[in-house]
Amino acid sequence: MSELERNPESTPVPGHFVTTHWSAVVRAGGSDTEAQQALSELCQAYWYPLYAFIRRQGKNPHDAEDLTQEFFARVLAKNYVADARQEKGKFRTFLLVALKRFLANEWDREHAQKRGAFQTVVSIDANLAESRFSAQAAHEPQPDVLFERQWAVALIEQVMARLSAEYEATGRAALFAHLRSCLTREESALPYAEIAARLNQTEAAVKMAAQRLRGRFREILREEISKTVSSPEEVEQEIRYLFSILA
Repeated sequence: MSELERNPESTPVPGHFVTTHWSAVVRAGGSDTEAQQALSELCQAYWYPLYAFIRRQGKNPHDAEDLTQEFFARVLAKNYVADARQEKGKFRTFLLVALKRFLANEWDREHAQKRGAFQTVVSIDANLAESRFSAQAAHEPQPDVLFERQWAVALIEQVMARLSAEYEATGRAALFAHLRSCLTREESALPYAEIAARLNQTEAAVKMAAQRLRGRFREILREEISKTVSSPEEVEQEIRYLFSILA
């Protein structure tokens, strides 16, 4: 188990809570411009867990893509968020409940429109989605559990994308490329001494860089999770849950 999994709650950021995302969306009922923009960004970030859930309902790739787009179109245009109450808490909970209701009650026009007639709301890479789904579907349990795991994976991917961008912007792309596998203790991770030799640095410097990377990972993870819950109190609970389902 990696250091991050053993101690994901170390190095907290006191008082930090992003209020411009799900918490703001819920407060505004998704009706004002800022809330709509925040909701749109959240939908773009977390469309894949819903796509995978729909595929596990037996839908083919084309129908799953159409259903995902139509669902998000309705979420954004019909103010589904007005029905999201504070006690429902997490964005992923709201999304899955709303999606199940949509699939059960709202898709009466499944064969009434031609493929491609739906509004494009989120950018879906169909080939990437199917590649990921095919690789995972044979080994995953029921759709609800698949959704939870994919949600956790999507969060980690958001964190890693932000880290990669930060390191590239500061001219440390090579350092990040070597250390990212150490972050989660992947089997392919190189020893610090070998990384140091490749980067012409001391082993001590590489160890310090890895420690800083883990600290920044935790900071960004909290920021990303705080975008998807309704209160600061839920952040630590969500972190613990995230790592429990990835274990």
